[in-house]
Amino acid sequence: MKLVFSVRRRYLCLMRRTLLRLFCVGWLAYAWPLHGDTGRILKVLPEFLDLKGRTSLSPSLYERDAYQAVLRDHPSRREGIRFYVQWHTKGAVWEPLIVRLELRGAASGSFPKRLVVDTPVENTGSTLSHWVEVTLTGDEYRNFGGVTAWRATLWEGRHALGSQQSFLW
Repeated sequence: MKLVFSVRRRYLCLMRRTLLRLFCVGWLAYAWPLHGDTGRILKVLPEFLDLKGRTSLSPSLYERDAYQAVLRDHPSRREGIRFYVQWHTKGAVWEPLIVRLELRGAASGSFPKRLVVDTPVENTGSTLSHWVEVTLTGDEYRNFGGVTAWRATLWEGRHALGSQQSFLW
């Protein structure tokens, strides 16, 4: 009889320790992502600008897409390019936020042209997403040439929170 109680007590003690360890591991696995980076880039919309700085002739989305196709086919009608970047953060942000847009252009010589545009953004604490516009016009656009690839990144200080890139990046 004494042997049965001793075995049962060891078994219960072993099960209790095992369950406690599983609980601790599960709690750490659940809590670990809460301390990670909490921002991301949701969407990037590149649009050409015509000689008057317009992206569309009317507010219709269909007309905008049709006009963008015309500007894409006729580079002489373009004056620049504008990138609309949608970004989002969750929770507290401790350092300044920056949306960095990296552009690659057509190759001149052996390497493609590169341009990096940093745009500081402000986190209002809202749970909604935010939009920022990055525009490249005038001499800067003409000297750079056509954009062949892009990458948008959301930075908090020196830490990248999220990014999105074009197919050719």
